[in-house]
Amino acid sequence: MATGRGRLLLQHWLGLQARRLPLGGVGAAPGRGGFRKGAGVEFAAGWTMLKQDARCGRKCEGPSAACAVSLDGMPPEILLKILSYLDAVTLLCAGCVNRRFYHLANDNFIWIRIYSTAFSPKRSSWKVNSVAKTAVSANLLSVEDKEAGYWKKAYITKQIASVKAALAQLLKPVSPYTGLPMKTKEAIRISGLGWVIILKEKSGREYVMEHVELSVNDSSVTIVWYGKAWPRLATLSALHLCGVTPVFMDRSRTPTRNGPYELPPHSPRLDDTPEHGLHGYQLHVDMHSGGVFCLCSTFRDLFTKKGHIENGYAKLIVIHFKNNTEHLPLVGKVGLSWRTDVFDGCIKSCSIVDMTLLDEYGHPFWCFSSPVCMRPSPRPSDGPHFWGQTYHVDYADSAGRLHMELVWITETEEHFIVSLVLYLSVAKINHWFGTQY
Repeated sequence: MATGRGRLLLQHWLGLQARRLPLGGVGAAPGRGGFRKGAGVEFAAGWTMLKQDARCGRKCEGPSAACAVSLDGMPPEILLKILSYLDAVTLLCAGCVNRRFYHLANDNFIWIRIYSTAFSPKRSSWKVNSVAKTAVSANLLSVEDKEAGYWKKAYITKQIASVKAALAQLLKPVSPYTGLPMKTKEAIRISGLGWVIILKEKSGREYVMEHVELSVNDSSVTIVWYGKAWPRLATLSALHLCGVTPVFMDRSRTPTRNGPYELPPHSPRLDDTPEHGLHGYQLHVDMHSGGVFCLCSTFRDLFTKKGHIENGYAKLIVIHFKNNTEHLPLVGKVGLSWRTDVFDGCIKSCSIVDMTLLDEYGHPFWCFSSPVCMRPSPRPSDGPHFWGQTYHVDYADSAGRLHMELVWITETEEHFIVSLVLYLSVAKINHWFGTQY
């Protein structure tokens, strides 16, 4: 504005000169050719300012405006006044501009007002306006004797603690079928939890891909990524999956990457049963694809014996091959749906299996969620004879193995599960129950 105003005044002055006004110019009294008292000083000062504005205008016409006013050149008192109108999230972002703004955004007087407004004691008998309440709270709390950033840390710590307390209360109810919290979907919504994939190229460049879709099942969460901006697989050197939560629970979210999740320590429970840890199991298994479930079943009172322990695994039979009454059909066609911004399709004979195995106390002993594929297998020589192609599904991790046998019934066009066997790791059983099998 100063540069534009100087240029306009200069043009006006040159116009007056072209018209050959009296020597007094705009400063002369009407009807007189001389100056007013003190007009020469005013005129000289004005002309000096015009020349300075003209020089400044010529300098500022280029791409680098050297005479432009910047926030960094403002005094700290004005900047603190501006920052005092920001909310907590915007204040944190402002502190990332540079070192000066970081120190200004740590001001205790700003953060103590935010803290006292957010966590002021609630009163039902009388009410005061927010400004008065903030002033009272600020007077009660100490500011000057605390180091810079103290009340910012206190506010963030209390915000995180309040969210954790709300989540702990929400996750208390447990499903009797899966042994997992019943309100996982509500907990994810309240915490703002999301997921990102970080793709790192060999050159060091990183791509951060946020999840596109999220669906919550009884015992798993399915996250979907797709897009046209993915880098070529041949150029990648690493892939990282990170959970992301906002610092503050409001519309303006500042995401932070969470560290790796660690299971809480487990203490074995002692039992006088001779075959402790080999009985009383309960299994809940789901098979789904793209939100469509083809199997959802619960099996109770599962057990095994010492004689079924072989090669470091305890055999736990869920569905017997020779017992037709235990065989289960899969609803609909099995296939893993996929899509991008342009195309979509389905991978036949593939699905996602969610399994939760509870111990005799109802605690999750073994849980996993993994995509699996039905592969053709030779027809068994023993047991009932089926008219149709047989398939098998296998999964394994450090806790055990899963083996499933299926058969395709041509007449009804559906798959039947004719055998389901779990092989539990003996090392896992000994660690969980304190046994020595």
